[in-house]
Amino acid sequence: MSKEITSANIEKFAQDFAELPKSNATANAVAHNGILAASRNIAADVAMTPNFSVEIQTGDVANQKQSGRCWMFAALNTMRHPLQDQLKLKGFELSQNYTNFWDKFEKSNWFLEHVIATADLPLGDRKVDFLLATPQQDGGQWDMLCALIEKYGLVPKDVMPETYNSSKSSELNTTLNTKLRKDAVELRQLVADKATADAIAAAKDKMLNEVYRILVFTLGKPPVQFDWEYTDSDKVYHREAGLTPKSFYEKFVGLDLEDHISLINSPTADKPFNHVYTVDLLGNVVGGRQVRHLNLSIDDFKALTIKQLQAGETVWFGSDVGKISDRQAGILDTEVYQTGETLDVDLSMTKAERLDHGESLMTHAMVITGVDLVNGQPTKWKVENSWGDKPGFKGYFVMSDAWFDEFVYQVVIDKKFLSADLQKVVADEHDNPTVLKPWDPMGALAL
Repeated sequence: MSKEITSANIEKFAQDFAELPKSNATANAVAHNGILAASRNIAADVAMTPNFSVEIQTGDVANQKQSGRCWMFAALNTMRHPLQDQLKLKGFELSQNYTNFWDKFEKSNWFLEHVIATADLPLGDRKVDFLLATPQQDGGQWDMLCALIEKYGLVPKDVMPETYNSSKSSELNTTLNTKLRKDAVELRQLVADKATADAIAAAKDKMLNEVYRILVFTLGKPPVQFDWEYTDSDKVYHREAGLTPKSFYEKFVGLDLEDHISLINSPTADKPFNHVYTVDLLGNVVGGRQVRHLNLSIDDFKALTIKQLQAGETVWFGSDVGKISDRQAGILDTEVYQTGETLDVDLSMTKAERLDHGESLMTHAMVITGVDLVNGQPTKWKVENSWGDKPGFKGYFVMSDAWFDEFVYQVVIDKKFLSADLQKVVADEHDNPTVLKPWDPMGALAL
């Protein structure tokens, strides 16, 4: 039975507040400075100094600017790290705009295909509403980037540089989503009118032609073949003629993407550990690589991350970067803000409770480039971000091990580091993963 708030309730609450120790001083501090500033824990600055026993030097950070392409920047960063050492290049980057172009083109096709597949469902159906809510966006996951590379290859950044619309993507996203929703109206009507499959396919091809046009106008035309010139740090000039995006990837990057798999840590009751999962409607390339996650305990999850770092390989990871973090200081630490103590309330939740109740999910992808081990145990981690060199330590962040436990949800690891038992699970369940709902938190896209 519902119960209204009474004047007696309010009097009691006011009396309880008045009896709090130093309630007026705390109220003044919070009101004048804000919750976070009033609860900032200076001790975190001392604990999170950027010193690490295992550290991979990766050079200057990149800058995704006003776009949600962190997953793309982070993945391409892991690929450029060995390349820039091999070729003696400083400040080298792979073209994020190239993969961005094909991602938006493929996501548009992905959306239109699923609109057709769900056209017999009514508006208001949760799956239809999910599709229409965001026809496409900047965000993504590791396997989605792999699907793009496997189909389209890669190019250096100076071959397809950034544009206004790649670096500041809101106008393009708004325009493209309006166009795709309009297309959805037409496709659903064609299905309702029992149009032939050929007629529907022709309508969709026309729509994709227009999407391609929009993308060339805003992002530029992707190169089919190119010559690449560069001068290395020894002042030696190099020229590679007649490259294609695929031949460039094979010759200069050469990473076997099939060997790199997504691991997640989702300690929720619906996802038993040591099993492979996928998410319905999650992807970008129709007919391309499927998104798959192997769910592991936090101990196994971290141990494999450390193994890869110790082998000299950086680690792509996804986390909820906005939780208990100081962006300007570059600190990700569960103790950086003591908000509960300041407000005299218990804000604690388990990782599973946060996932199950919509309090947290993956929002941002970065790269782990180091770890500080004390008596063999991690205490803090070095993180390469893609927000430029102003925040943190010239763009690098320090993440406490406690924050890793609570807010890191995904890492990408070469399967050679997995035990034989886990490799068998990956092989056995590769073609038959457990399918999660489209709105499952493990389907969140990193921005």
